[in-house]
Amino acid sequence: MAPNLFLCVGYLGALRRCAGPPLGPPTGRSDDRAGERERHLLQPRHRRRPLDTGAPFFDAKEYDKAARVLTGLVDEVPEQLAPRLLLARSYYHSAQLGKTETELRSIVERSPVEHYAHLMLGRTLERQGRGSEAAPHLRLAAALSGDFPD
Repeated sequence: MAPNLFLCVGYLGALRRCAGPPLGPPTGRSDDRAGERERHLLQPRHRRRPLDTGAPFFDAKEYDKAARVLTGLVDEVPEQLAPRLLLARSYYHSAQLGKTETELRSIVERSPVEHYAHLMLGRTLERQGRGSEAAPHLRLAAALSGDFPD
């Protein structure tokens, strides 16, 4: 019996044909099975549980726990900014200002137009008593967000 062939996403997102078992019970209609395969291929490989994102800990104001969970997530997907920003906020709220600064500088380096990262970096530097270093970041955050002082 010939294997069932369908499109799947290969390395670097290239579409290619590959063999695989049919998904679900056959209904007798080939278009139903093709639709099932497409839906299956569009699903993320590993669905992330809410606890894996650290957000519940952050919402509960358990910033140390959130930072521990988010550190693993940021190591896993370093190109995503949302987990990095939440990690920086967790560090900030748990008064780990050195780690906050490091994380925010990496965010600003990756995405110079991220106004919230500039604002947080400015506030972090102010909290460390480094107002002269904070001023450019705070001005840039205001300019990027369209919030100009009167």
